[in-house]
Amino acid sequence: QAQFVESGGGLVQSGGSLRLSCAASTFGEDNYDIAWFRQAPGKEREGVSCLNRRDGNTYYVDAVKGRFTISRDNAVNTIYLRMNNLKPEDTADYYCTACEWPPSGSRILPLMDRWGKGTRVTVSA
Repeated sequence: QAQFVESGGGLVQSGGSLRLSCAASTFGEDNYDIAWFRQAPGKEREGVSCLNRRDGNTYYVDAVKGRFTISRDNAVNTIYLRMNNLKPEDTADYYCTACEWPPSGSRILPLMDRWGKGTRVTVSA
């Protein structure tokens, strides 16, 4: 079964940057597309960005487009999320998991109900 371990969160000032890492253990199923999701306090979890592992195509929701970059290193089964120009509204717990491709309309949907413990990002004003 697939497992995901997120890391790299922290406290940063508005306008700052962070890079999140997702170590994905998919046990031979190496064609999963992987996405980053986030859940802010009191809100539902939402997809942020999804990466197609076959052709490298990416998708971002409008709230992060131009500020976040998703990337991968297949050699170490790790997916990254580079976050620049962070805003207080980016404060959330961030998770990675497999995603459906292509995204459904403007929504990134999880392919499975398997989640890591997440990594917390706090952006101060």
